[in-house]
Amino acid sequence: MLDTTEALSVQIRMLDDGLELPAYAHPGDAGADLCTRVDFELGPGERALVPTGVSLALPVGYAAFVHPRSGLATRHGITVVNAPGTVDAGYRGEISVTLLNTDASTALSFRRGDRIAQLVIQKVEQARFIPVEELPDSVRGAGGFGSTGGFAPAADAAH
Repeated sequence: MLDTTEALSVQIRMLDDGLELPAYAHPGDAGADLCTRVDFELGPGERALVPTGVSLALPVGYAAFVHPRSGLATRHGITVVNAPGTVDAGYRGEISVTLLNTDASTALSFRRGDRIAQLVIQKVEQARFIPVEELPDSVRGAGGFGSTGGFAPAADAAH
């Protein structure tokens, strides 16, 4: 059994009495499973906003992030469109998940109570933005997408 004596207390309201609370599958897991409140099917390339029946009151200074489930992503191509989805501390509505079926040919059906996403709760900081004329130098500078490479170039066929 997971020792939750040191865990962050988060108030939760279940909007569907037939669903279980979000839960961590294994000790030490970062994400608690979220389930669907409804039956639905996602055809190839389709997306849907799926209700979970969960609403939270997160403490100020925390946010919850909705992540895809790795098994659904790997085996079926199901992902969260805006991953991670952000649940702010002040939000009190139902958490819904925007799922996308990236598979080009296979539909996938879900039944009420199926695990569809993971909820990760993290401490977050708010920034005080200070306008300046120039930013200090850094090693990376303005290097953006692809600036560090990341893959080997194709070998020249002549060699």
